[in-house]
Amino acid sequence: MSEQATTKTTTDAAEAPRTTGKDVELSRNSSTSLHGSHGTTSIADVVVAKIAGIATREIDGVYDLGGTTERAVGKVRGVIPGTGSSVTQGIDVEVGERQAAVDVAIVAEFGVAIHQLAGAIRRNIINAIEQMTGLEVTEVNVMVHDVHFADDDDTDAGEPRVQ
Repeated sequence: MSEQATTKTTTDAAEAPRTTGKDVELSRNSSTSLHGSHGTTSIADVVVAKIAGIATREIDGVYDLGGTTERAVGKVRGVIPGTGSSVTQGIDVEVGERQAAVDVAIVAEFGVAIHQLAGAIRRNIINAIEQMTGLEVTEVNVMVHDVHFADDDDTDAGEPRVQ
């Protein structure tokens, strides 16, 4: 960044330094506001939920999102032409003017340390939402609904037990 962009020349703490082009630095602080002098920015709940869903799926050890019913509906949706699985499956959010709270329901891979997995999910969701929206994430609750075994994928393999 240029020297001009990093040095504040005024004593008014509310006034931000003027920057242009590549000198613009995005930062979040406690006074982040989505109300500007030229208008208001509103972020829909579904946008925050999609960001959280994608951030959760990026973490190794997450097999799927959602509880049993949500996963069943997702499988049906995946089979119907023209539809796909929902990015927001297993994600619930509350979005205020400056803050967001997220609830995530997952299925973990067997053998993964669940407490470490939950911590990684929290960090990734918080970073993604705060960087993309400027909202402060107050909490991320992770609910582990099930553990996936590699053998679960091979249920159709082999001979049937009865004839």
